[in-house]
Amino acid sequence: MTTTASTPTPIPGALSHLKVLDLSRVLAGPWCTQMLADLGADVVKVERPEVGDDTRHWGPPFLQDARGHDTAHATYFTACNRNKRSITIDIAKPEGQALIRQMALQSDILVENFKVGGLAHYGLDYASLQEVNPRLIYCSITGFGQTGPYAERAGYDLMVQAMSGMMSITGRADGEPGGGPQRAGVAITDVFTGIYATSAILAAVEMRHRTGTGQHIDMALLDVGMAILANQAAGFLNTGKVPQRMGNAHPSLVPYQDFPTADGAMLLAVGNDGQFARFSAAAGHPEWAQDPRFGTNTERVAHRSTLIPILREVTRWRTTAEWIALLEDKAVPCGPINTVDQAFADAQVQARGLVQKQPLAPESIARTAIESIATVASPLRLGDAPVQLRHAPPALGEHTEEVLAGLGLDAAAIAALRAAKVV
Repeated sequence: MTTTASTPTPIPGALSHLKVLDLSRVLAGPWCTQMLADLGADVVKVERPEVGDDTRHWGPPFLQDARGHDTAHATYFTACNRNKRSITIDIAKPEGQALIRQMALQSDILVENFKVGGLAHYGLDYASLQEVNPRLIYCSITGFGQTGPYAERAGYDLMVQAMSGMMSITGRADGEPGGGPQRAGVAITDVFTGIYATSAILAAVEMRHRTGTGQHIDMALLDVGMAILANQAAGFLNTGKVPQRMGNAHPSLVPYQDFPTADGAMLLAVGNDGQFARFSAAAGHPEWAQDPRFGTNTERVAHRSTLIPILREVTRWRTTAEWIALLEDKAVPCGPINTVDQAFADAQVQARGLVQKQPLAPESIARTAIESIATVASPLRLGDAPVQLRHAPPALGEHTEEVLAGLGLDAAAIAALRAAKVV
């Protein structure tokens, strides 16, 4: 089921008291600020005049107009920029820098992902803006952080997936068909950096309640990339054993991977011995759970190369749907390996309303020929402060006049800034 945004409820968002100045672009920073915006914060996204965020042009795929024809607007941008207002400012010009300082004075939070020292050239670094607004929480997102030998390098998700070791444990083992390191199908380091940055910002907001002052937050993609190695990092750090690529198998659990079925494949995720015993009985082989090689997870991991081929010979005789039906009431985790279209068609996904369509404002439709934009609903479900869809992902500079008027500029002053190509 696709839900369409309607008139917002009068319940204020959890962060509706916060104002966010978003100087970030691409994914990690915008993901963070979209989370804050979904929770009710007033987020103003500052973009380059005429060009905007890089991801506005990262297509195909492109958004389609009412007749189903591609437009010049990439879908990538819509993934992380809803609920924001867009203003265009040339920060290389003194008048643009003055506008940013004025906006920072009225903001609680600033998020940026310029190279280390990049904003200092414009007097828009943390030290400069902290003098203007001591309560400002200033979050810098870079590839490698504010310190260290790589600090001045540009960093991208793919580079960090490679450098952190994530690609070395993703994909099939060398020697297998299709073997070799692989990146994840989405920019997971960017996404996780956005989530970690959101957590850090909210912690800083809470600390400001006690201290009355803001602080600088140093977020690095590489730091996050190392952190999300999770159990794989813990295993290496405490044993010295370097994790290897295992395809869809799990290094510590068996059976916990894909298996062939009569019409494709399924995912079996057995997390304990009880589940394995119930699976074995349902599969018609209760003796597996009694076999000393397979009775405990530790033994199953040790005898993985023996057990997995045995299971594959059995799983291929039922369809995926038959296996799911057989195991569902036995509390054995089993499911399909969906394509993206199948995932969005799933009954549970539809029941949770995870696709939301936002109509564009009439003036935006006139500018872009796009009538509505679909996005994935926020997974943040606060019972007393539900996420609201206030703004569709904005057209470039859609809210420039509105934001500048909020700073106290009249029509003549805004026209002058436009004439000087500051906005």
